[in-house]
Amino acid sequence: MKKPDLKKYSKQIIWIAVIAVVCIVLAVLKPGREQLLSSTSPKMQKLIDEDKGSTRKRVTVTYNSLLIINYVSLSSSGANEMSERYVGFLGKVYPADAGAMKVVGQMVNYSYRMLGCGENLMHGAKLTILLTTLTVIFGLLLGTLLALGKISKKKILSRISGAYIFFFRGTPLLIQLFVVYFTVPGIFGFAWRDLFSSADAEAVYKGAFTAAAIAFALNSGAYCAEIVRSAIQSIDKGQFEASKALGMTYPQTMTRIIIPQSIRRMIPNVSNEFIMILKDASLVFAISLMDITTISKNIMTSEGSYLVFIPALVIYLLITAFFGFIFDKIEKKFSVYE
Repeated sequence: MKKPDLKKYSKQIIWIAVIAVVCIVLAVLKPGREQLLSSTSPKMQKLIDEDKGSTRKRVTVTYNSLLIINYVSLSSSGANEMSERYVGFLGKVYPADAGAMKVVGQMVNYSYRMLGCGENLMHGAKLTILLTTLTVIFGLLLGTLLALGKISKKKILSRISGAYIFFFRGTPLLIQLFVVYFTVPGIFGFAWRDLFSSADAEAVYKGAFTAAAIAFALNSGAYCAEIVRSAIQSIDKGQFEASKALGMTYPQTMTRIIIPQSIRRMIPNVSNEFIMILKDASLVFAISLMDITTISKNIMTSEGSYLVFIPALVIYLLITAFFGFIFDKIEKKFSVYE
């Protein structure tokens, strides 16, 4: 087995190591929750101490901790109504009620909520990534079958596959999502949440996610079918003839010779499809799924801050950059020109 050439990736390894070390140092120096709470004003501190021995809490504490920075927001009710905010970074605690630190605190709070930190997979960036990954995986599987069907010599199979591809490429993804989520249950008399236990508090969200995954996979399958078909048909026809001369059957030719070569050629297009689905995943706000877009819109509505869209853009950009980097490495490794 050939060992990986570490010298070839030495610069990348060094940069990753440096970034990792810096993040670890900053994470270690980050003030803890108790240190942030101990930095509050004497009045707020008094209310916090009184709440410790009481069942009725007068102080609402919101604590958000990202890797290298954290943020706490405190608000009290009743006669002593007040609010305080603090940011913890590099071993220090900074008041975040005004100025630049207020903006920093808001960015931490918004990012924390959109990333779905402390929540299950049905929230924020985790939902977006999970939906995109499942969509492309099942889209490729479906697309491969459709592609083989479309290039099949059997006219009925070819026409059915072609009609499917034409339909899903010719109609908007949002409408397809509405049909799967609203129309299909209406026709067959069921609700997507019924697929899960009635005692499950997340049944509605899980049902909506299931519907979204089906709609996205059906749509992606049509586009992936064209990607697979074009990759297969780009292989020199002489290889089909050579395989036939060797006594190989059509399935053997496809599985052992044609498809393995086609995979290399479809990687760039699959990468583009993944990135497109990643951004199209924002459409799930229409069925109230809590992805990055939905959470940012809800924050904007409740808090009236348009700054929330800045971390939303950054999070989308970082996710896109990460998967773009992964696909770029895969493409170079399996490049047909190497």
